[in-house]
Amino acid sequence: MANQGQFSGKVALVTGAGSGIGEACAVALSGRGGRVVVADINVAAAERVVRGITEAGGAAAAVKVDVADPSTAETMVRFAVETFGGLDVAVNNAGIGGEQNPTGDYSPDGWRRVIDINLSGVFYCMRFEIPALLKRGGGAIVNMASILGSVGFANSSAYVAAKHGVVGLTKNAAIEYATRGIRVNSVGPGFITTPLLSASLDAAAQQAIADLHPMKRMGTPEEVANLVCFLASDAASFITGSYYVVDGGYIAQ
Repeated sequence: MANQGQFSGKVALVTGAGSGIGEACAVALSGRGGRVVVADINVAAAERVVRGITEAGGAAAAVKVDVADPSTAETMVRFAVETFGGLDVAVNNAGIGGEQNPTGDYSPDGWRRVIDINLSGVFYCMRFEIPALLKRGGGAIVNMASILGSVGFANSSAYVAAKHGVVGLTKNAAIEYATRGIRVNSVGPGFITTPLLSASLDAAAQQAIADLHPMKRMGTPEEVANLVCFLASDAASFITGSYYVVDGGYIAQ
C-alpha cells in the first residue's frame, strides 16, 4: 500500500475508539504506521481494539475517557504523551445519539447530556490536545461532526445543534492555529452501518435509512476512516477549517 507508512513516527489519539467509526479510525491509523491511543468510556471495548491492533503488529494503548469530564480529557492526553512521547494527530469522535423528540417535548436533561458529550466534549479534548500538538511543532485534529452538522433532522434538536457547533468550533480553532502548524477539520458522515445500528433496527428500517441516500446504501466505518486518515495526513497540508461529508450524496439532495 502506498500509504502504509503515512503515519510512521507519529502518535494518534482517537476518542470513542472502542467500536464503530472510532475503531475503524484507530485501526486505519495503525495500519498506516501510527502509534495509537484508543480512548473510550468503555475501557474493555478499548482494550479489545488494542488487542486487535497489537496482534496485527501495530502499537496501541487503551485509556478510559469520559469526554464530558474535562479532567479525564486532560488525563487522556497526558497518558498519550507519557506512553508514546507526544501527540501528532487527534480524532475527536466520541458521541451519542440522544433522545428522539420534537423540540417542544425534548427533555432539558436529554439536551444537556447530548451537548455535554457531543459538543463540550470536543472542546474539552481540543483544549488539552492543542498544547500537546504545539509541543511537537504542530499536527492535525479531525473532529467528527455529521451530515447533521449542515442540515436538520426531525426529533434530533440536541444532536443537530451539537454537530453544527462542532463544525463552527472546528473553523474557529483552525483560524487560531493556522500559522502555528495545527490543522483542524471536521468530517460529516451520513448514516453508517455499525453494530449498534444493526442490532437496534430491523432490516426494513435499515433499508429505509439506506434509501435516504442517493447511493441507496449506508456507509461503512472504514469509508469514514479513509477520509479521516487523509485529512490527518501530510497529503492534506493546505486543508484546514473545512467540513467534509462522506454521505453517499445525502446533503446534495
